[in-house]
Amino acid sequence: MAKIKYPFKEQLLNKIENKTAIMGVIGLGYVGLPLAVEMTKSGYRTIGFDVDEKKIFWINEGYNYIDDIEEYDFKKAIEGGLLKATNNYSFLKDVDIVCICVSTPLDIYQQPDISCIKHSTENIAKNLHKGMLVILESTTYPGTTEELVKPILEEKSNLKCGEDFFLAFSPERIDPGNLKFKVTNTPKIVGGIDTISTEIALFFYQHILQSKIYTVSSPRIAEMGKIYENIFRNVNIALVNEMAILCHKMNIDIWEVIEAAKTKPYGFMPFYPGPGIGGHCIPLDPFYLTWKAREYNYHTRFIELAGEINKYMPEYIIERVSRILSRKFKKPLQDSKILLLGVSYKKDIGDLRESPALEIITKLEKENVNISYYDPYVPKFKNRSKEYKRLIELNPKEIKDKDIIIITTEHSKVNYKMVVRNAKFVFDTRNVIKDKKENVEKL
Repeated sequence: MAKIKYPFKEQLLNKIENKTAIMGVIGLGYVGLPLAVEMTKSGYRTIGFDVDEKKIFWINEGYNYIDDIEEYDFKKAIEGGLLKATNNYSFLKDVDIVCICVSTPLDIYQQPDISCIKHSTENIAKNLHKGMLVILESTTYPGTTEELVKPILEEKSNLKCGEDFFLAFSPERIDPGNLKFKVTNTPKIVGGIDTISTEIALFFYQHILQSKIYTVSSPRIAEMGKIYENIFRNVNIALVNEMAILCHKMNIDIWEVIEAAKTKPYGFMPFYPGPGIGGHCIPLDPFYLTWKAREYNYHTRFIELAGEINKYMPEYIIERVSRILSRKFKKPLQDSKILLLGVSYKKDIGDLRESPALEIITKLEKENVNISYYDPYVPKFKNRSKEYKRLIELNPKEIKDKDIIIITTEHSKVNYKMVVRNAKFVFDTRNVIKDKKENVEKL
């Protein structure tokens, strides 16, 4: 009988097939926890790892803190004993497949902070065993899997990648609040360190997701693919933001312009202006490539210019508000009463990550503005050192009391007709108010 060349590959494929493989997810946030729940839905015992003791307590007590996860699925995973959370990384020794889903922020110098990836990889390396598959899902610069993760795993374990253990990159594509595309039905990209790693990672995702799995030739391709997706959006949002600024100067309605342009059935994709960009991906990921490009003595001018335009939008919003107050009410920005409708970064979720509303609030604070907010999804938050609590109720009295209302997030649960009816003036940065009103000005 011929000897099997890669016995660990066959063993792991069999474990995936018969549902005896134990899954691990490091990082239990917007990416990791939904993925962990999908694993349990497919019948796999899953261990979640995180340094946040609050998250660990919540999960083990059956409290779901991620809106995108169906409550029934989460409860079933916990009550059925398929999902447990811990901060004890020694349990990784029992795990057959582990996905790294940790945050990748920027530091104060706008450079990649991959310390969470490094820390997670080191913990895996301490517990790495033969036949284990490691998948990095965190968005990062091209080369991270091969240049950082692989060396740490090999050096600290004395195991050889591609023979003793397997490694791949498969970027997360989570879109918080998206009711149509979730982790289970969004197409997945997989790039293994070698063909065997790609094959096993593909087999794994095919058993937990319903989506199409697209394989590429290397982790670098997959890493660059994810970065390019977000740069595409970042650049096009910057373009439409700049168009909005110009259109206002020319007394042209940018929203009507977009509606007209998108009637073309080919060669055009509509993007919309706003008070800035938020979330973890679009404001941050392009700078990962900008940083990496310096290694090749290349300056990514186009990407950085887009970042500058989008970063300017909160300041532009305040400039417009200041001019409205002066023109309409002969009132300075200082000491004015301003109400922000929405502080989360996108519609109908409570996610504050990189929200442009927070930057607007920070700039308004410097002008000694009397700030209040209403957001049905965010009862309170801390902005730098100051804590804010939303209005107890969004009612005509509160609206009439304010000098101007800024619509910063277009939540469905807000009665905008009531707002317009009672407001002295509304500055709509999201095109929520479709009809022309004397007391409404749009971005």
